[in-house]
Parts: sequence; C-alpha cells; structure tokens
Amino acid sequence: MSSSIFQFRSCKVAVIGAGPGGLVAARELRRESHNVVVFERQDQVGGTWVYLPSVDTDPSRTIVHSSSLYFSLRTNIPREIMGFRDYPFLSTGLAHRDSRRFPGHREVLLFLNDFTTEFRLTDLIRFETEVVYTGLGEDGKWRVRSRRGNDEEEVEEIFDAVVVCNGHHTHPRIPQIHGIDAWPGKQMHSQSYRIPEPFRDQTVILIGNAASAHDISRDISQVAKEVHVASRSAKHNLFGKQPGYDNMWLHPMIESVHRDGTVIFQDGSRVLADVIMHCTDGLVTVDDNRVGPLYKHIFPPALAPWLSFVGLPWMRNLASDWYQAPLFAVFELQSQWIAGLLSGRIGLPSQEEMMKDVEAFYSSLEVSSTPKRYTHKLGDYEFEYIDWVAAACGLPRIEGWIKKMYHATVDNWKVRPETYRDEWEDDDLVLEAQKDLRSDIPLDAMSPL
Repeated sequence: MSSSIFQFRSCKVAVIGAGPGGLVAARELRRESHNVVVFERQDQVGGTWVYLPSVDTDPSRTIVHSSSLYFSLRTNIPREIMGFRDYPFLSTGLAHRDSRRFPGHREVLLFLNDFTTEFRLTDLIRFETEVVYTGLGEDGKWRVRSRRGNDEEEVEEIFDAVVVCNGHHTHPRIPQIHGIDAWPGKQMHSQSYRIPEPFRDQTVILIGNAASAHDISRDISQVAKEVHVASRSAKHNLFGKQPGYDNMWLHPMIESVHRDGTVIFQDGSRVLADVIMHCTDGLVTVDDNRVGPLYKHIFPPALAPWLSFVGLPWMRNLASDWYQAPLFAVFELQSQWIAGLLSGRIGLPSQEEMMKDVEAFYSSLEVSSTPKRYTHKLGDYEFEYIDWVAAACGLPRIEGWIKKMYHATVDNWKVRPETYRDEWEDDDLVLEAQKDLRSDIPLDAMSPL
C-alpha cells in the first residue's frame, strides 16, 4: 500500500478531541508535515481520563458531557502494554506518582500530560472549544463550526480533512446538519430501509441524489403524507413539486433543523418533518453504536481519507461486558495510517473495493447474529486487526510479548477477579517488557508469587 515515489501534499486537518487518540493523531499528522488544529471541549487534555466529580444525571442526553470515571478506578491492563509504541507508559519513580503496574486513573492522565509536553502539542489545541457542526462543502472542503466556552457565537473554518477522536466514551457523532442534536425527529440511513409502511402519514426528508434516494422516495410516496428530497447537485430549475406526484418536492440541501421539528432548506423553504433519511453513500451515520459505513473502522469509503475516525474498535474487556481497552498503540497505528494517506505516502484501495469490504464485513456480522452495537468489537481478532493496520503503514507487527501479556492478564483475572491488579504470575513477561522498553519499573513492584 506504500510507494517510494509519491507527490507529497500537506493538508490542513481538524482533529476533534484531545484524549489519547486526538493527541497521538495530532503528533502523527504534524510529523507528516500537516497543519493541525485540535478542538477540545474541556479545559485540559486527557478525554475520558479526566476525572470530574460532577455527573450528568439526565438520562435523555445522547452526548455525555461528564466524566465516565469513578474515583477508585484503576486500569484493567498493565502499564507495560498501555503506552504508545515509541513512548511507553513507564513508572517515573517519583514520589507523587503511582508506580503500580495497574495504576489509578490520575496516573494515566499525568502520562498523557507528559506525552503532550514531550511532543509540544499544547500549541495545537484549542481548549474549551466545542465543535458543533462538521459538513462537506460543494468544493470538497470541510466546514467546521466551533463555539468557545459559553459563547453563542460560532466560528466557521475550512479544512482539507477531519479526524474524529472522541471514541466510544462519548456518543460518536458527526452532526452533518446544524442543530441535529436538538431535533426531535428520527434519523436513519437508507441501508436500514426495507418497506414503506412504517412511514405511513409521516413527512419524510431524504438527503442525497444516489439511486437509493430516487427509488425510496417513490416507494415511500405511496404511503407518506409528504416526501421531500434534499439534493446537493440538482439544478435549481428542478426544485419544487415533482411532476406526477401530489406529495413529493425537490429542494436544495438542508441548512438547519430545529427543536420544534422544523427543517429549513438552503433556499429558505421549510417543512415540519418526522424523519430524515440519509441516502448518500458516503455519509457517516450512527445506528445502535455502529458508526458507518467505515473501512477498517476508520474511513468512510466515499470520503476517505478526508474523513476518518480514531479509537472506535473495542478491545476485549476482562469482565463479561465489552468496551475499548486502552491500548494506546492502536490509536497510534490508526493515526500513522491516516497521516500517511493524507500526505499521499500511502495508498488506499478504490472506493468500490473498500465498500465491498465493508459490506462483506457487515454480512459476516449478520450471519453470526452479531448485533449492530457490537460492530466495532474486535473480539478474537483484536491483534489480527492491529497487525493489519501496522502492515498498511509499512510498520512491524506489535511485539509478541504484548500479546502474551494481554492474554495472561485475562487469564489471571479469571483466577483472581478481585486481586489480579496486585497479584500476577507473568514476571517473565514483565522482565521481557523491561528489556524491550528499557523500562525503569522498580523490581519491588513485581509480584512475590
């Protein structure tokens, strides 16, 4: 996928989030000579590793704005395998730091602050700045609107590419339509459409000019109260009520949506809608925690590499539940792939090939009766995925001792679910890690077993 001869390009890139994924993405993008701006809603780096005593008690919120950490939380994997490949999570030996193999959350946050300082990333980050809208313009550039602090004024900037790094610990959403988070109607993708009956007597808006929009709009018009199609490329003289239909209209793209259900189009026309259906092949949607369609959990095929996601895949948890285990090396490899693709140093398959790969992957999930919400759960092929991304970057596979230590930790949890963080039997792997990382982990931190 790489080539020794390529035409280098430097891009202006927006990175959303300054957690571990956003930090390493910013570093790798800058290493590749891209111009990087990081948008971070909080007043510090760390993302989900920032502990906030306050909680969000509103169960209706779809985006979590409070910390998901609890005071006593410790990592569930050892520090030797948590760090970045070229910046390991070593014990500092300082009295005020947590030198345990499974440290508390504060130590992880301090490590991320050390990483930020070491690679001089602070100047790239706009703190207390929330991205409220990200959309693709007709010129192929990304419009990013942001708002600082409690200011109501929004600032719009233009970027070549956007990298979303808010992972699974907040609701990962690219609000393609201004105001969509407060809009009360239903959003869906045409991939989820089957029959028109659920839309009987409803006002439905379809976005896109793909074949699916053409077919579905006519299908739904048989039962819907009104059907409105928003198109980016339709000629202006075609806008308005469509010939042969009493309940179908063609519009320019949506300008904004509002809390009362109103949808306003770019020409100022407006309707009160029940459903917005996305019929554009390249649009990213979130459906039952599936962000898609994404090639290798990172790129929407129609928008690659100009839109990408870092940190979506889930690693195996030690308990019966599943969530993303914090192997920061995964974020690092994903970021290296993205940076190399944007510069032109690395190539991607064609859009058609990537889409076929996504469709085959989704089909395999359906065959295995895997719910959509587990789309990004790597499961038994977690290290296969990591090695694949490394190969795509032209980098060596992840070290063997990391894989062994990871599985040894899982096995130890099964035997000692209450004490696995303080008692273990993989000291041979700890020694191998010390040698490989040139670690200064003190010997007295090792288990007496």
